[in-house]
Amino acid sequence: MAITVEDATTYINANCINVDDWTDADDAKKLRIVNVAGRTLTAKYAQYTIPDAAVYEYANALAIAFNDTNALQQQGVASFGISGVANFTFKDGMKTGLDALIPDVVYTLIGAENGVKLSKRAVKWVTM
Repeated sequence: MAITVEDATTYINANCINVDDWTDADDAKKLRIVNVAGRTLTAKYAQYTIPDAAVYEYANALAIAFNDTNALQQQGVASFGISGVANFTFKDGMKTGLDALIPDVVYTLIGAENGVKLSKRAVKWVTM
């Protein structure tokens, strides 16, 4: 099945809790988000079949991470304010890198599709 913005919107509206950032994005941004989500998951898990639902879940997470306000944090802004309207202060420790933004449900969906157990944890070699 082909990944489309329309299918992503239908899935996200039915299955995700926080849909505001996805809904607020224009169609061109939604297409970029879906493309990046699909490409990132395919590159990271090339040996596995990536279900459409995993791409859509990840796309929604990317929409939240790259909304107008959070984009400022990723560009290094510590805080900003709009006189008499709002003040925003970002906490340290924003997840960096696209891999860090993959939600747990994506690992579950890919694992279920392929009969394996995936997690964010990776095996690393240590020399003692």
